[in-house]
Amino acid sequence: MSKTPSSPSLDRLPSPARAAFLLDFDGTLVDIAPTPESVVVAPGLRDTLRRLREKCGNALAVISGRPIEQIDHFLPDVPYAVAGEHGIAIRHAPGQPIERAALPPVPGAWMEEAEKLAATHPGVRIEHKKAGLVLHYRGAPDAGPALGRIADEWVGATNGAFHVQAAKMAWEIRPAGIDKGHAVEALMQSAPFAGRLPIFVGDDVTDEDGMRAAVSLGGVGFRIPDDFPDPAAFRAWLARLAQGGDGAWGG
Repeated sequence: MSKTPSSPSLDRLPSPARAAFLLDFDGTLVDIAPTPESVVVAPGLRDTLRRLREKCGNALAVISGRPIEQIDHFLPDVPYAVAGEHGIAIRHAPGQPIERAALPPVPGAWMEEAEKLAATHPGVRIEHKKAGLVLHYRGAPDAGPALGRIADEWVGATNGAFHVQAAKMAWEIRPAGIDKGHAVEALMQSAPFAGRLPIFVGDDVTDEDGMRAAVSLGGVGFRIPDDFPDPAAFRAWLARLAQGGDGAWGG
């Protein structure tokens, strides 16, 4: 991955017949918003992704920390496959059932304590997930270190069943051993992804596992802002790929 905020050279990409796109959502396809519900899908993005999916023989997936249902809401019938909750849930193709990894139960005490934390730290928001929870402190930046220590204490008592993942202005507690790299590897095992070279793009530390998995499979990993200044620049790059002929790509 480059360390300058410029679009990657197209000669780093496989041809459409050999490429598979696996893309993060928040901070990559869409701009970061104050709350998960308030993100805005930029005009033209859905059409760009549909054209790119067609060009790559359906080998386009979104891999997100969000539940699959939320990706379906924002990008209905756009990606061929979707992995949600950092790889815990995977739908390999449109209309197929969602596969869910076996998970340890989330201690009920965490939920109660998390709500108390939110009540005592105005601006802190708790996001409940089926496999864990997220402590958002974008609205209360000073609370970040204390929330991180509390999350570490909770996880430390689980004998390795859970771990704390730093995210953008948030601490996410989720099961250990399942991440976006797991999702990349799972998706690349079946059609239309199998036999192609993965191109993973993300913006956060939670995406690094996906980047590493893509590289290990012979593909590439790009990161915002190292390879693109921001999501708008990435969207513009995707649009050029989707609109260009095969000669606009690499080998």
